Amino acid sequence: MTRKESAFMSVNQRLDSKQPPKSLLICGGHVIDPANGVDGPADVFIRDGKIAAVAPKLKEKAERTIEAKGLIVAPGFIDLHVHLREPGQAYKETIATGTAAAAKGGFTSVCAMPNTQPVNDSVETTRWMQSPERGALVNVFPIAAATLGSQGEKLTDFYALREAGAVAVSDDGRPILDDQIMREALEAAKRTGFPVIQHAEDTRVTAGTQMNYGAVSLRLGLRGMPAEAEAAIVRRDIELARKTGAHIHVAHISTAAAVEEVRRGKREGVRVSCEVTPHHFSLTEEAVAGYDTRYKMNPPLRSQEDREAMLMALEDGTIDAIATDHAPHAHHEKMVEFDRAAFDITGLETALGLGISELHEKRGIPLQRVVELLTANPGRILSLGGRGQLSAGAPADVTIFDPKRKWTFDWKESRSKSKNTPFGGWKLTGKAMVSIVGGRLVYEAAK
Repeated sequence: MTRKESAFMSVNQRLDSKQPPKSLLICGGHVIDPANGVDGPADVFIRDGKIAAVAPKLKEKAERTIEAKGLIVAPGFIDLHVHLREPGQAYKETIATGTAAAAKGGFTSVCAMPNTQPVNDSVETTRWMQSPERGALVNVFPIAAATLGSQGEKLTDFYALREAGAVAVSDDGRPILDDQIMREALEAAKRTGFPVIQHAEDTRVTAGTQMNYGAVSLRLGLRGMPAEAEAAIVRRDIELARKTGAHIHVAHISTAAAVEEVRRGKREGVRVSCEVTPHHFSLTEEAVAGYDTRYKMNPPLRSQEDREAMLMALEDGTIDAIATDHAPHAHHEKMVEFDRAAFDITGLETALGLGISELHEKRGIPLQRVVELLTANPGRILSLGGRGQLSAGAPADVTIFDPKRKWTFDWKESRSKSKNTPFGGWKLTGKAMVSIVGGRLVYEAAK
């Protein structure tokens, strides 16, 4: 650990150990709260871990005051799709280290996928992940497996998992391919009040693939994953959602064809939502040309045409949320031959910077829309108890960020246990300065 990192960690350990102030005033900032249509100068007053008031020039006396002049004050960011690796793979990440990375990136809530060891298909594992002993700095909302062992054969007990704290079901990297099982999952989820989150990939045709199928994969001699493998599952799932009236959520959408299926489904009144990762709106398959395993992920980086479709869908509202698919791996799992390397990358600490740099600065997407994709929409999709908004009485989860801060991402200073990122050395705009969870400061950037 570097001297700078050591000092940084000690500062935040002191923050974490302090009792949260009974009252906190964030003054002089520009509040963006898309859920409530707020976009202007305002103060935020927090009392007993709840939002008490949002209004210009509040006069309340507070135990602590944060001066936010020149900064954006937003609802705490929510990541719908992370892998915290516990239980079972603490050598890659722990709930403590993953949530520390989340706090540094401005995320105050993360939704943890079930591909743990053992698979999170039980009440016991769901509760274990939420136990205070895990050392989480931010809210952890487990997404439980839809089928036992994520084997796609027998449904888990959705009601019991919901009572234990799960907020959705998904078999994640093992998509449910059987039509009847998927229909049963959607029907059970509708009764329970869950969405079903699907990793849309027809694995019957993608076995052994390493990247997107196309001219680049042919040139590199790598077996490619066809775009239709994603679109076909999205098409099937939307049709089943239409028949059942259930809510289907498409994870990490990446192809133009799949986005068009979602657009059509929404137009026809189907309960379908979707998310996109920062790497899919920032990178294309051309990045794989050097066989650099940091660019190996699933879904794979796609064509420029697919990337353009993601950007258009972010602009027109087809895509509902930005989710990182934060997927840490150990060094030895990535630093091998391309065809042997593990898929996926980390992403919690770069999501905001990529969102502002790629979407707001380069594309001209309003900052309010970027904030909506990180707050109001994720909170609505998973019904996270008033999170994603700054309404009076809502949990005091707040992110304060500098939309103009220029910085360079140094992977060596990441708070994640793993460093498998392709964004090391990227110059970004927009940085989280303070993260507040339930009124407690869990991250404060060095001034």
